[in-house]
Amino acid sequence: MELNDEITIPAKLELVYKSLNDLEVLKSCIPGCEELIEEEDGKLSAKVILKIGPIKAKFKGKVTLDLSNGPTKYSLTGEGDGGVAGFAKGGADVELTEDGDQTILKYVAKSEVKGKIAQLGSRLILSTAKKLSKTFFENFKVYMEGDKKEVLS
Repeated sequence: MELNDEITIPAKLELVYKSLNDLEVLKSCIPGCEELIEEEDGKLSAKVILKIGPIKAKFKGKVTLDLSNGPTKYSLTGEGDGGVAGFAKGGADVELTEDGDQTILKYVAKSEVKGKIAQLGSRLILSTAKKLSKTFFENFKVYMEGDKKEVLS
């Protein structure tokens, strides 16, 4: 499945890009994120609890960031194992465009799920994926506005 959207962030492009690469910022903005650690090979290790319909699962996974086209483009890929709940993998391409004192952030995200989660049906999975993506970027916007206490989980 593929999701895409655009959001305006109230900060300059360089600060937005730097913040997208800050583990503490990411951890606070990712819904259900319990742990985000940089491994020695530059990859990230994550633990995230997600609820998709009636299934609640703890995913352990790896995330790889591609910063080679920065600061205007940013890509990530990852995969997570939710044990008996299933397996998820996906990625996102982010494009940043400076617009005065603001930055327009456009993203295209792709995901694939297998196992029990996949049996829930594509409509439920798609709506959950949209909600999680929107929550992350809304949390990121709130963080960039400087009101960190309002970041949602």
